[in-house]
Amino acid sequence: MKSDVNQWEIPFNRPYMTGKELYYIARAHADGALAGDGPFSTRCHGLLEERTGCTKALLTHSCTAALEMAALLLDCAPGDEIILPSYTFVTTANAFALRGATLVFVDIREDTLNIDETLIEAAITPRSKAIVVMHYAGVACAMDAICAVAERHGLKVVEDAAQGIMAAYKDRPLGSIGSLGTFSFHETKNVICGEGGALLVNDPGLVARAEVIREKGTDRSRFFRGEVDKYTWQDVGSSYLAGELAAAFLWAQLEEAEEITYHRLAIWERYHRLMAPLEARGLLRRPIVPEECRHNAHMYYVVLAPELDRAAVLAELGRAGIGAIFHYVPLHSSPGGRRFGRAQGTLANTDGLSARLIRLPFWVGISFEEQQHVVDRLAAVIGSPM
Repeated sequence: MKSDVNQWEIPFNRPYMTGKELYYIARAHADGALAGDGPFSTRCHGLLEERTGCTKALLTHSCTAALEMAALLLDCAPGDEIILPSYTFVTTANAFALRGATLVFVDIREDTLNIDETLIEAAITPRSKAIVVMHYAGVACAMDAICAVAERHGLKVVEDAAQGIMAAYKDRPLGSIGSLGTFSFHETKNVICGEGGALLVNDPGLVARAEVIREKGTDRSRFFRGEVDKYTWQDVGSSYLAGELAAAFLWAQLEEAEEITYHRLAIWERYHRLMAPLEARGLLRRPIVPEECRHNAHMYYVVLAPELDRAAVLAELGRAGIGAIFHYVPLHSSPGGRRFGRAQGTLANTDGLSARLIRLPFWVGISFEEQQHVVDRLAAVIGSPM
């Protein structure tokens, strides 16, 4: 949209509402169920299990909480090593660092920016506990190869599918392939509730303990199902439940998840088409989606040509009212990454691609005119000497 001074104001994100969120929140209020695992939580659990095929879905107050549960379920402890990409959000690593595990950072693929499956085996040691993958931009990692490596070495696979709801790898929903998977429903994601997440338990042997860990280390869930006459402290855990108001909001979103994905894919395809001439001129690279991956249009990013100054490009776009931004600072080169982990070899793709990537404004409702303006301004900036 344009302001009164004829300047464009195109934010990076604008949370999408289906129109039913406040109605469902009012329903939860009227029912008097505000804490976790009420009727709306139960509905969300059922729909997530139906759509992903996981054994058990459990809402959490964030994807961070779901990852922390995963680390507890795997009994991560000092001396264990966790293999993961450096190009990911900090909580992918922090959940395991909290348990005292050592992080082993592996480089990413040049095409998808996902963990390079061909480099994982070289990072495995007798102390390796699990491989944690993150599906960047809702495009799947090479899960067949990764799971094969894990099986050969007796390792668990955890999917950080924070960006992956409604996406799939060879028709298998992301989050449902490893032993454990996690979703995020943060306001920047495709399906949202402000702050929220979910743990997907795919290994039936982990379900009972997952419920205990999520309920402060107690068997409270079994008590409410009438399976025990009182609940008691059983194990370590914390309060990882999502509140019922957040679940009510989320239910409105999950009901419309297919429609939301449809609109996001149309926006993604429009950007992709408009960016083709700039890619042909060698000014940038568009996202690459392998044939076996069904993505969910979580974001649209471009990788600038090496000779371009990303900071200058972002500054010029900002002056034009365009909320384009960079993404992750590699974890292996951050203070926390150096303290809690190590890099496996030279992470050239991670360092190089992360320094050139720009994410463009993207939300359901962005107009063709706004997208065209983003592309036109980007073309003007990178097509001129800098």
